[in-house]
Amino acid sequence: MSLPRSVQIVEVGPRDGLQNEPGLVTAADKITLIEALADAGLTRIEAGSFVSPRWVPQMADSDVVFAGIARRYGVIYSALVPNLQGLERAREAGVNEIAVFGAASETFSKRNINCTIAESLDRFRPVVHAAIAAGMRVRGYVSCALGCPYEGAIAPQAVVDISRAMVEMGCAEIAVSDTIGVGNPLQAQSVTAQVADAIGLDRVAIHFHDTYGQALANILACLEIGVSIVDSAAAGLGGCPYAKGATGNVASEDVVYMLHGMGIETGIELGKLIHAGALISKSLNRPTSSRVARALG
Repeated sequence: MSLPRSVQIVEVGPRDGLQNEPGLVTAADKITLIEALADAGLTRIEAGSFVSPRWVPQMADSDVVFAGIARRYGVIYSALVPNLQGLERAREAGVNEIAVFGAASETFSKRNINCTIAESLDRFRPVVHAAIAAGMRVRGYVSCALGCPYEGAIAPQAVVDISRAMVEMGCAEIAVSDTIGVGNPLQAQSVTAQVADAIGLDRVAIHFHDTYGQALANILACLEIGVSIVDSAAAGLGGCPYAKGATGNVASEDVVYMLHGMGIETGIELGKLIHAGALISKSLNRPTSSRVARALG
């Protein structure tokens, strides 16, 4: 077992966590959350997305959010960008890093972004190239890496193939994503290891949802092979609208508690992180989904 000495948490709550909220989340509430997360020590925060408001109305104010953040030195504020128009908006907003979103499942790709996997790669390529030319770092999401709501099991090779293709076009990092939270530890470790073998361990991040309560176990299994970049969301925000019953991202508070208990450094103050989760939970008028926050609250 080769556990990392430190882990970098990529906080995805402000984007992936909030994008499917049915009620309006104001720009002010998003800014408050982002600034509280930075105050807690998060150095990578996915703060919004520049997609069509028609498709993701909750993210329509991302330009306002980015303009309103009191930015901290050393913090990377990233955004999801689907096309060149979105990239231009992100560039104007001063985004440090963009993310593009692909899938290991043909059916999910067609239903989510209305194209095949091959077509999605063709769409991303000019966006990635233009972002790099503009001095932006690019990460790629590979959704449905451990299972698809339509196809069920996904061949690991499909995850490897799209991961390799995204790196070849310029993505600096690939987030192996269990979009609907169906994976188990052995599967998570095996698929992630195969991706790491193909593109290099230093390029691999993991992004696990907690629908079946497996996310922490899956993260631990991947830490054991040396993965050191973990996505999570304060208060366990999020869910997948294309997967019935899919719950939120693994809670950042729970991940940090586990890592600190294992002696792994994160640079994050747990108390301040719990406070950030409490702020957004209050805004959403519902209790936090973080078990650690509930236990310590």
